[in-house]
Amino acid sequence: MAESQASAATHGAHVEEHEPEYELGFVRKYIFSTDHKIIGIQFLFTTLFFFLIGGLLVLAVRWQLAWPWSNMPIFGPLVFGSEGGQISPEFYTMAFTMHASIMIFMVVIPILAGAFGNFIIPLQIGARDMAFPKLNMFSYWFMWPAMCCFVASFFVEGGAAASGWTSYPPLSSVWSAAPGSGMGQTLWLTGVSFVGVSSLMGSLNYITTIVTMRCPGMTLFRMPLTTWSLFITAILQAFALPVLTAALVMQIMDRLAGTGFFIPPELVVNNVEASGTGTGGQPILWQHLFWFYSHPAVYIMILPAMGINSDVMATFARKPIFGYKPMVYAISGIAGLGFIVWGHHMFQSGMNPYLGTAFMISTMFIALPSAVKVFNWLGTLWGGNIRFTAAMLNAVAFVSTFIIGGLSGIFMAATPVDIHIHDTYFIVAHIHYVLFGGSVFAIFAGIYYWYPKMFGRHMNEPLGKLHFFLTFTFANLAFFPMHLLGVAGFPRRLADPYHYITFKHLLGLNQFITVCAICLGLTQLIFMFNIIISLIGGKRAGKNPWDSNSLEWQADSPAPHGNWGPSLPVVHRGPYEYSSPEVQEDWLPQTRDLNAEKASS
Repeated sequence: MAESQASAATHGAHVEEHEPEYELGFVRKYIFSTDHKIIGIQFLFTTLFFFLIGGLLVLAVRWQLAWPWSNMPIFGPLVFGSEGGQISPEFYTMAFTMHASIMIFMVVIPILAGAFGNFIIPLQIGARDMAFPKLNMFSYWFMWPAMCCFVASFFVEGGAAASGWTSYPPLSSVWSAAPGSGMGQTLWLTGVSFVGVSSLMGSLNYITTIVTMRCPGMTLFRMPLTTWSLFITAILQAFALPVLTAALVMQIMDRLAGTGFFIPPELVVNNVEASGTGTGGQPILWQHLFWFYSHPAVYIMILPAMGINSDVMATFARKPIFGYKPMVYAISGIAGLGFIVWGHHMFQSGMNPYLGTAFMISTMFIALPSAVKVFNWLGTLWGGNIRFTAAMLNAVAFVSTFIIGGLSGIFMAATPVDIHIHDTYFIVAHIHYVLFGGSVFAIFAGIYYWYPKMFGRHMNEPLGKLHFFLTFTFANLAFFPMHLLGVAGFPRRLADPYHYITFKHLLGLNQFITVCAICLGLTQLIFMFNIIISLIGGKRAGKNPWDSNSLEWQADSPAPHGNWGPSLPVVHRGPYEYSSPEVQEDWLPQTRDLNAEKASS
């Protein structure tokens, strides 16, 4: 231990000696920064901007389903021209495609893995920065070509991609004059490729940093669950992303170079025979490659949220996390099982029933580690001295909505049930309960919780609680009725399902959902307003405003360059020793050495 402390002190002295070199200009310090904290904040603000863009797109989808072929006020004329605001079938398809694409690739994955991963990991393990600071900078700036591709796709001839966020061939693989099948689709494929490269850079950095740069005393099982979840997510990304990247390159080559990886030998596009465009490719091959990444991607979007939620709940319940090691093993189990269940997205593809049964059973097994985590969160709350802050309220909402999303997932895991509800609004309800009800509530909890550490100021608590209550209310009112639509067979991705008399009676329910969705979108303006005004006039925060145990709260708020001053911290215990009988306070920081205190007294 003495050697470790000496090493830490030597490292700190080295940083202090070179500190004057960090006196950089605004551009180098805040734009092309290699400081993990600034990069995390860059990811945060960029993803929040795209959060608003993705929300505007879905309002167009909901308006069409509630009031089909009517003029959409304000947003409609801006998008569709001054003569009217009517949504065309082509734009409707582009809107739901790009809404899902932006929310997944530009919001949830970058904010969880990029913003929180960058900002939190070095602070929670006692490191000065990431292992590869320049690679870390590139991981952010590789998002910009992706963002440019997504935005530019709306302005090219034919419009943005319109084959769904899954980009299924042959619709997506053949360059066509049909709207959404030209340059916009190619830009979509290129943009997602850049997102993949960015994520892979971040994953390699996180893994290396956590394995090699933990401070003295910070063993793996003294790491907070946020860092554990990001560590396991990074490993998951490192294994899954190369498969998606290869598939994207193959589909781009199909479109631009005339290869035939996913294009069948005889194909008709726009009533024109397109045989010869392929050499006997298999459209189903894309589905296997895509879902081999994209089902683990669901856990890339939920595992960091689970870690964030665990830290927030333990802090504000003033109790140790219930079952710390089982929680780590459950996260690992979810990530491992996530690699062998991709076929449950393809029950309709004609796969062998025995293979479908294997995917069905393995999918149901994921409920076990998920249930472990839920019961452990409930055990953490049980008997706790709970502080209902805005962060805690969002964390509790995460648990409740994740349960609903998880239970609906069990239905879809059963092949006979999935045959009925596949491509209905039941699937839309499930994914929104998991990703909005799950990931987004955890994102809100994490922002409210770590905002003082990021900016040295508190967010406004009354505004935060108002934002929570309105968001929780309208989210459930908007998403839960979608289960009813799905059971009734209401289809996804059709601009006018009421053309079929079977669905005419569902118009009123869709109008109710749309009104609630609009209110949900407007509620997020409260959150954005809170972020901005708190930056300017929020209450000043000290080092540890929440009386939290984990290591990041021992650094200044906001943390300086290098995080820790002349010497690295030394860790003596785990991160969740709240209400410990060894001390009078209800918190016991990881850096507090009780043995040294007893010896000195």
